Amino acid sequence: MTRKIRLGAFLPGGGQHIASWRHPDQPADGAVSFEFHKQLAQTAERGLFDAYFLADGLAASVGGTSEGGPARVAGFEPVTLFAALAPLTTHLGFIATASTTYEEPYNTARKFASLDLISQGRAGWNVVTTATEAAARNFNLDQQFPHAFRYKRAAEHVEVVRKLWDSFEDDIFIRDKASGDFFDRDKLHAADHKGEHFKVQGPLNVPRSPQGHPVIVQAGQSEDGRALAAATAEVIFTAHQHLSTAQEFYRDIKRRARNLGRNPDHVLIMPGVAPFVGRTDEEAQEKYAALTGLIRDEDGVSLLNGLTGGTLDLTGYDLDAPLPPAPPTEGMKSRQALIRQIADENDFTIRQLFQWVATARGHYTIVGSASRIADVLQEWFENEGADGFNILPPWLPTGLDDFVELVIPELQRRGLFRTEYEGRTLRENLGLPFPINRYAAARAAAQAAE
Repeated sequence: MTRKIRLGAFLPGGGQHIASWRHPDQPADGAVSFEFHKQLAQTAERGLFDAYFLADGLAASVGGTSEGGPARVAGFEPVTLFAALAPLTTHLGFIATASTTYEEPYNTARKFASLDLISQGRAGWNVVTTATEAAARNFNLDQQFPHAFRYKRAAEHVEVVRKLWDSFEDDIFIRDKASGDFFDRDKLHAADHKGEHFKVQGPLNVPRSPQGHPVIVQAGQSEDGRALAAATAEVIFTAHQHLSTAQEFYRDIKRRARNLGRNPDHVLIMPGVAPFVGRTDEEAQEKYAALTGLIRDEDGVSLLNGLTGGTLDLTGYDLDAPLPPAPPTEGMKSRQALIRQIADENDFTIRQLFQWVATARGHYTIVGSASRIADVLQEWFENEGADGFNILPPWLPTGLDDFVELVIPELQRRGLFRTEYEGRTLRENLGLPFPINRYAAARAAAQAAE
């Protein structure tokens, strides 16, 4: 099959841009409207997107260090939402975020395995380490764990979850009413895991789905994040402002995966892109200016405080002056560095910086016609910058509608994107292999050696 661009749709109901809820086209209550999320999911499926992607936090987005904007102060837990949306779609995947820092592996494995069964093999788990002090204080802590500790815990967490997902072999169930044999006990396996952070016996009490187990997604860009992604992730969500840095990341991850004995073609790199789409470049610029004009200064300052780690209080600073130095934190180190890079490369003032990152928090913003946006996606895709993209429409539903109605046909015309889904599971549509159950594989290897 000719290599095609893979597309995720990053669709928070409250909108991506921090002022999107103020736009006339965006429902002000979109974050907590199930009917609106249903509309977004069905539009994404009409556009043949691979998956609906949702980030998640473990603290209310309030105060002077909020990255999300006012509309993200409250919303749905992603797995719960996706379990309700899955039966209303047939091909769209659902990638939900869950924290390795504040969840136990058994709970994580169980809820994602359940979503995978409900969706008939269309679930994905976005592995995050959760980097905020506010979240830590909701889980019996006074401050968050150090960055390196969180990633060590995450690596073991993913290992345990994958063991639990293999508890049931694919053909375990007999369900013979005549004999009374319901399942083959030899094909049920305990995890028996004893490690530095977790002790989990198992087995899991949810079986495997038509795609084997959920697709594993990860988004870290620091050294620890890259190591975890190369070892465990099947899809990697990343943020870059330039093709050159995207290429460095792409080549580095593929090299690391290969050195770990993995097929690098089965590790998909999907940078985030926030497109303002117009029928002309001028129309796109007008859309960008209209949304930028809705940003309140206090929300922009709060955004930068959050993105720089929550310790840089910009209250009282001249917004038309440069961004002052930010103290290092134990938060999202790669994102903190990226925000500083954007400020320095563009010689932005504080106001110009929050206006630029208000759309996508460091992901690449493209303002232009469908042809211009397709040009950029094609260049990155064909030059080792990306295997696909996570599309972050600035406001909803219009930003998503614009992409589906204008950019998707242009990508199809160029032969870069599907015209129909390849399969029914998320793995089939992403071109990822079915994960063979480890115990079935060991048995087959032993039989072959006899």
